[in-house]
Amino acid sequence: METLREKQAKKQFTITVEINPPKSASPDKAVNQAKELAGKVDAINIADCPMSNMRMSSIAIASIVKNQTNTDTIFHFTCRDRNSIGIQSELLGAAALGVENILTLGGDKPDHGDHPFATSVFELDSMKLIHLAKTLNSGKDLAGNALDVPTHFYVGTTGNPGADDYSVEAAKLKAKIEAGADFVQTQPVYDLELAKRYMDMASQFGKPIMLGLIPLKSYKMALYLHNHVPGITLSDTILTRMEKGGKEAGREIACELLEGLTTIADGVHIMPVNDFETAVYLVNQVR
Repeated sequence: METLREKQAKKQFTITVEINPPKSASPDKAVNQAKELAGKVDAINIADCPMSNMRMSSIAIASIVKNQTNTDTIFHFTCRDRNSIGIQSELLGAAALGVENILTLGGDKPDHGDHPFATSVFELDSMKLIHLAKTLNSGKDLAGNALDVPTHFYVGTTGNPGADDYSVEAAKLKAKIEAGADFVQTQPVYDLELAKRYMDMASQFGKPIMLGLIPLKSYKMALYLHNHVPGITLSDTILTRMEKGGKEAGREIACELLEGLTTIADGVHIMPVNDFETAVYLVNQVR
């Protein structure tokens, strides 16, 4: 199996799709979804208790999916639930299981998840998590103690094409890359001109940039993203199309965006938001 790291080192356009771990002791749901994507995507992202809803370990699912589908995986890892000892312990376990692509995240507070009474940790932030992963790669732990065997993580970080101030966004991205980030997966874009501007800014850092894509499922969803999610703006044209065409229009818009992004970005990261069928539809169109 050719890894995501190897493909991106060759400047290959890469496609990833995000799936959620199951709320179950069985991995079957995630594995079955991954089997539908195998051979069509370059890696599968595994979320880490998304929206602070308790799910199976992203590391466990990433390992199982990789082994059962021969598809590379990227496990999401947040700072929300663990202190620095727990984080290092879990990352050493991930390395032992052979999952080496990590997307470093701060994580959502538990307030609106299914365990609102849970206590947040946040000893580290995403920048410090990048540094921690690179420290383990160097053969040491955070306290400076030597590891018997180092890790070999390929470290991902996030970006925001919809940022209000690109000078601030560039400074954040620069700091993450200087901390050790190897690739970037961004928030969703719905405007190819915005995508071009972001790539013009981000390409100076010489790292693979995978632009995000969330297919729109309904006019209600489109309005919510447009009005309530910072960094996401939908054009009047897209809103009108969604109002008239619903989910089918959303698929058409996503296909158009995906086709356009293949000529702009280094890759695309598809986040289906519980609409897995549309994710499969999209990768079938482009592959």
